[in-house]
Amino acid sequence: MFTPYYRPRRLRHNENIRRMVRETQLSANDFILPLFVVEGNNINNPISSMPGHSQLSIDLLIKEVKEVQMLGIPAVILFGIPNEKDAVGSDATNNDGIVQRAIKAIKDAVPEMYVITDVCFCEYTNHGHCGAIANGTVDNDATLEMLGQQVLTHARAGADMVAPSGMMDGMVAAIRETLDSENYLDIPIMSYAAKYSSAFYGPFREAAESTPQFGDRRAYQMDPGNAREALLEVSLDVEEGADIIMVKPAMPYLDIISKVRQQIDLPIAAYNVSGEFSMVKAAAQLGWIDEQKVALEMLTSIKRAGADIILTYFAKDAARWLAK
Repeated sequence: MFTPYYRPRRLRHNENIRRMVRETQLSANDFILPLFVVEGNNINNPISSMPGHSQLSIDLLIKEVKEVQMLGIPAVILFGIPNEKDAVGSDATNNDGIVQRAIKAIKDAVPEMYVITDVCFCEYTNHGHCGAIANGTVDNDATLEMLGQQVLTHARAGADMVAPSGMMDGMVAAIRETLDSENYLDIPIMSYAAKYSSAFYGPFREAAESTPQFGDRRAYQMDPGNAREALLEVSLDVEEGADIIMVKPAMPYLDIISKVRQQIDLPIAAYNVSGEFSMVKAAAQLGWIDEQKVALEMLTSIKRAGADIILTYFAKDAARWLAK
């Protein structure tokens, strides 16, 4: 009978040794929790396709952020849903807009919380696209000017970081130039650099009320079949001054996260998007999988692929599970 010379199983014998040799460690410090804020008071609108998540008015948003802090999660990213939408998403560039007031409220109530803002227009426009429309499509350069106006309102409100998500060409350079010209030199940019035109965003569009009213976003989001293009997009955003690079979605694009990790030394974020979250929730509710084990395995795989930061709707649950 053959006797193996080396036995890797020796280092899997019990939980203590497995913990000691574990290569990838997951913690609450890795997470950013997305939050959806709406007008009104005492408003909690459950998001049917994302169990456990709701659109929240600012007063309830503050309670949520306090809980997030208690769990040791260092950051939130805000998505605003205004009462009124128009063709240019005016609320997005209003110093008294829904997100701008939410930023101020969080920084007043929970000053230690790191507040990141989504910088885009799809939640604010009546057509659901990510910028100004011209000839039936998003006008890239006109939208760059709008993005500059938007980030300034976020900076004035007290945002710690801005995260442009619209996949406009030149968006990082335009935002960096605008922030620096107004002496907001210390506000970093987390760029959605490799954002794919994905079917995994469905539940988010319910949450953010951002479904396009015509066409789709394939004209500016990336084709799922492209990997080299992702590396080009990343290199352009690095050159333009991005401080953190994001890949979105996460699970179907672990190969992209890994390729980006090999290409750059900047921190990498990955967005564990709504569809990834909702599939796990649905299967768990049917009793087909163990939600905790599957979710933590997913999140670990994202970090193992090379992500330093994970935006995830599992953030609160995962922080509790990891604390046990």
